[in-house]
Amino acid sequence: MSQDHPQQTDSKLDLVLERIVDVPPSLVWQAWTTPEHLKKWFTPAPWQTVDCEIDLRPGGIFRTVMRSPEGQENEGTGCILEVIPEQRLVWTGALLPGFRPAADGGGDMPFTALILLEPHGEGTKYTAIAVHRDEAGCAQHEAMGFHAGWGAALDQLVAMVKQW
Repeated sequence: MSQDHPQQTDSKLDLVLERIVDVPPSLVWQAWTTPEHLKKWFTPAPWQTVDCEIDLRPGGIFRTVMRSPEGQENEGTGCILEVIPEQRLVWTGALLPGFRPAADGGGDMPFTALILLEPHGEGTKYTAIAVHRDEAGCAQHEAMGFHAGWGAALDQLVAMVKQW
């Protein structure tokens, strides 16, 4: 993690994906914050995101429904915590919209997601951070393929944006 980065991370609790992509922050932001765009790239193929709802304000909803190739659906509903257009999007599954605590505490692996965008030449320095409650949840998320999955999704985002 670069020293100029304002977000402090803990290697035991947080997973970080940081890359430079050759598309501008404004387009990465559109891909992250427009449900119809997000549905096209958010879930690594062959999975699909079949539904998405985003109310882009603190306390608003961030909800996705992912579908496996076999048809199993996995819904994730969370609360947006912070919105700084073209720079920072933060949400958590530990809260529901309106900052209501999730009845299940966010499930067996609750995390807060931070998407940080910085201009970098003609492109974007893209940082995704998954902040976990405990080491077990972090290890579980990493074992599920955080880096490969979030990296593949980012590749899909970049490919989609380049077609605009």
